[in-house]
Amino acid sequence: VYDGDDELVTKTIAEYQDFKGEKLFWSQKNAEAPFYVKSIEKQQSVTVITYIYKGEEDSFSIPFIDDASIQNSIVCAVVASKLGLSAEDIDKRMSTLEPVAMRLEVKVGQHGCTLINDSYNSDINSLDIALDFMNRRPDHRGRRHTLILSDIFQSGETPEQLYKEVSDLARKRGVVKFIGIGPELCKQSDEIQIHEKFFFHNVEEFIDSEVFKSLRDEVILLKGARQFGFDQLTELLVQKVHETTLEVNLNAVVANLNYYRAFMKPETKLVCMIKADGYGAGAVEIAKTLQDHRVDYLAVAVADEGVTLRKNGITSNIMIMNPEMTAFKTMFDYDLEPEVYSFRLLDALIKAAEKEGVTGFPVHIKLDTGMHRLGFDPENDMEELIGKLKHQNAIIPRSVFSHFVGSDDDSFDAFSAHQFELFDKGSKQLQAAFDHKILRHICNSAGIEHFPERQLDMCRLGLGLYGINSRNNKTINCVSTLKTTILQIHHIKAGESVGYSRKTILDKDSDIAAIPIGYADGLNRHLGNRHAYCLVNGKKADYVGNICMDVAMIDVTGIDCKEGDSVEIFG
Repeated sequence: VYDGDDELVTKTIAEYQDFKGEKLFWSQKNAEAPFYVKSIEKQQSVTVITYIYKGEEDSFSIPFIDDASIQNSIVCAVVASKLGLSAEDIDKRMSTLEPVAMRLEVKVGQHGCTLINDSYNSDINSLDIALDFMNRRPDHRGRRHTLILSDIFQSGETPEQLYKEVSDLARKRGVVKFIGIGPELCKQSDEIQIHEKFFFHNVEEFIDSEVFKSLRDEVILLKGARQFGFDQLTELLVQKVHETTLEVNLNAVVANLNYYRAFMKPETKLVCMIKADGYGAGAVEIAKTLQDHRVDYLAVAVADEGVTLRKNGITSNIMIMNPEMTAFKTMFDYDLEPEVYSFRLLDALIKAAEKEGVTGFPVHIKLDTGMHRLGFDPENDMEELIGKLKHQNAIIPRSVFSHFVGSDDDSFDAFSAHQFELFDKGSKQLQAAFDHKILRHICNSAGIEHFPERQLDMCRLGLGLYGINSRNNKTINCVSTLKTTILQIHHIKAGESVGYSRKTILDKDSDIAAIPIGYADGLNRHLGNRHAYCLVNGKKADYVGNICMDVAMIDVTGIDCKEGDSVEIFG
């Protein structure tokens, strides 16, 4: 079952000749598709999907408006239709779906705690996954692990068997404090063989207890069935934040990582770029996730960024792309491997390493094949470069790399081929001078997709990891969502102005909402005066007036909304 409008998926399936089963696809473009999606209509917080299956036109509604949920619902509808469910049953079941947050949210908690929130369902298998996630996350502060768990329903086991298994899992995964919530857990308290354990009949009883008030410096996993209302706990335990927040979906990061890995040979290594605080997504949490998924290298811009990662428990190889000469000792102390792009930098690094008594320190040699930003000239510098590297033992080349200028644009393919030819010649010349393996890499995110035959020993994944794809591929996922809330709504008459300098004059009676985000937060001033929009309950709302320092105004005329409602700036 697949999306027939996705060219990559369709091509891959067509090439898989050994598949003997039935291929069933849906399409929004091809009316002859087995499952033709005739229309997708987003309405405030609901989406209505009209489709044609076996010549019959029907529709169903889902309580979501995001594209990922819409596509998931279509997959379900295709499968359900194939299995014989009626259109009426499909619509009935779809309408009862409940919007829930993504699994395994990691949040900064009160009183030095970290919260891992998986409080939307509760079963033994997902508990094991969540406990494993908590156990494998680096925690440089050595905080103890706490599990807050609700009753588990419909397990197929006796309560005694079930909670003995829960106890064994928790102990195996390093839990030292157990907090059980629910009448069944209270009955089965003896089955939980963890020394520090507490039991409560409901969330309210726990919140009123001294146990709740005493939570300090712990990594807390919240795992509860939805009916127990663990969202109350999350709200009370999470560190209070501003009304404007950036939400980062780590599941989307992993999905994007796996998407690009699918283009790569199993033996090809991968560098993931997390410079500039993980492209604004939070370098530490991104790094922990990537380390958990066995990425070979992480790359940051400067040594300070690498030190932050090391102090937060990151043990992966870390590459420094723009090393400062004043930070050489820091790089030696924290095992941060610098890029070397010039003779001046090379000489200074060797001198510093020899002064510190360092030998065999790994570095990464940058060749300039056409970007003309940083790097050695592969045609004229190689002999001198090799000579300097060979006549010392303080540093050794771990990798040699370059950077495609236009792998995102087919019109530059000839230039990309020229770059690769230069790099291939220069990197082979360097490798021939040394007995140890020197990793070669030139492909960036777009290059991984466009030039899989040029992946060499390693690839570098940057923008694509964060859901930004210049090759217009719709398969990768949005990682970050910036949200705020409506502070106030004014009804303003036609002819009135909005904002500084009266830049927006209303041509009709309008509802104008103020939101707590402005140019001090990075909202570009050019977006004002109807040059861009945000989303309010799934509907477009233009920015009106000039963007202020910490407030912006949006036009919500005709949109069903109220003060306090969420506003999506991007996502």
